Amino acid sequence: MTDAFAAPQFLAAGDGAMVVQFGAVIDPAVNARVTALAEALRGAAIDGVIDLVPTFRSLMIHYDPLRVGHMALRDHVTAGLSVSGTRAARRRAWMVPCCYEGDHAPDLAAVAAGTGLSPAEVVARHTAASLDVYMMGFMPGFPYMAKLPPELQVPRLDSPRVRVPIRSVSIAAEICVVYALETPGGLSLIGRTPVPFFDLGRAPPVLMESGDQVRFEAISPADYDLLEGDYAAHRKTLDYTWVDVA
Repeated sequence: MTDAFAAPQFLAAGDGAMVVQFGAVIDPAVNARVTALAEALRGAAIDGVIDLVPTFRSLMIHYDPLRVGHMALRDHVTAGLSVSGTRAARRRAWMVPCCYEGDHAPDLAAVAAGTGLSPAEVVARHTAASLDVYMMGFMPGFPYMAKLPPELQVPRLDSPRVRVPIRSVSIAAEICVVYALETPGGLSLIGRTPVPFFDLGRAPPVLMESGDQVRFEAISPADYDLLEGDYAAHRKTLDYTWVDVA
């Protein structure tokens, strides 16, 4: 039986968290099961559940053991599993502007050389890809998106950067990420978006969530500068559309 259809494992994570694990691979069907269960449990509004943390292949449930016990919570999860397939077959789709030129894309030439593509071909393939947000993590607003097409899959950098500029669009292996804050990082920087992925002046401050779909569109450095100012001043917000789940 494949991970997409295997029975989930229930794992204890201390006395206040439970992990429901669906598989061991990065797979859209596995992640869809994670997202569906998270939606079902949010809808159930279980007393004692504090937080739900979806990942690539599992859902961590933080709970108050004084309000709901481990076995009672497991019963709730089992009930959630039985109804999670009935969730609305829609999700949010984002079109994210990205500048792939100059200082915004310091590793684009190296990625092109490593893949045997031209820089323009790398950009064309990246903007043509529809990516799924598998999980949020590492820092607030930081989306792990997959899967990149095989021709864009490059290894992590041998020497990570001490500082990755905020909003850098970066790739390694199957994954594409946007650095929501300036931090160290070991992925190849192929572009930069003017859109804040984490903004305490916005409600909610985190732009995306697990289950969203993302595509990128190329913009010029001049457009980047204009949009960066508009987003920083909250004169502009990035909108999403609803799309059917495949």
